[in-house]
Formats: sequence, C-alpha cells, structure tokens
Amino acid sequence: MDEDALLAANAAYYRAFAARDFAAMEALWAEADVTCVHPGWPVLIGRAPILGSYRDIFRNPSQEAVTAREEKLVVDGADGRVFCVEEVGGGLLLATNWFRLVEGRWRLLHHQASPLSPPPPAQRGVKPSFH
Repeated sequence: MDEDALLAANAAYYRAFAARDFAAMEALWAEADVTCVHPGWPVLIGRAPILGSYRDIFRNPSQEAVTAREEKLVVDGADGRVFCVEEVGGGLLLATNWFRLVEGRWRLLHHQASPLSPPPPAQRGVKPSFH
C-alpha cells in the first residue's frame, strides 16, 4: 500500500511538471525542511525558493518536457525515496525524489537530478539505466 501511494505521489510530481501546474506542484511539497537541486543549479533550501524555481521553470517557453521511467523505491517507515531516470529533451538525468508521509499523504522533501552518462560504445542502442 505505501509503495503504491509513493509511486502515485511520484507520478503526480511528473504530471504537475508536464502540465506546468503550479498549484499541483505546490501541493506536493512539504511545508518545511525541503531542499532541491535542479541540474546545474545551486542547492535551494526552503519552500519559497523551491516553489519560485518551479514557477520560473514553468514560465520558460523553451522548457523541455520531463518524463520519468525505471522507478526504484526505498521505503523506510515514514520516509520514501524514488530513484528514476528522467528524460528531458533527449537527454537523461538520474533523479532522486525523497518523500515523507505527513498526515497520511506522501509529501516531497527533496528533489535532485543530475546527468546520467550514456552507455559505453559497445552498448550503443541500449537505453541507459541504473541498477
């Protein structure tokens, strides 16, 4: 049950991103002790800077679509982490989305995405993934 709800919360994050739905994104983030590292950005600490970053990203007309695949979960009590591969404009990122169960609902505490290396030349044509 917790794993299904955690996957649903993670999917809601990517739906909010795809729809540029600021209200949905805002509803996903916890109220306190939140952090975020967008690719190539410095760490953002606190709800206001993080939500401001999403507002700016959503307003960017050249922002590429972001999709996620290959979700792997770690659930430890009230904490749940989802590791996944994000595809953004043909590039791949490895993302960590860390959630906490707050009043029966998974809320996002931390998001971080960083570039994922392409496969070695011998494996070209194979989609990169992580283990």
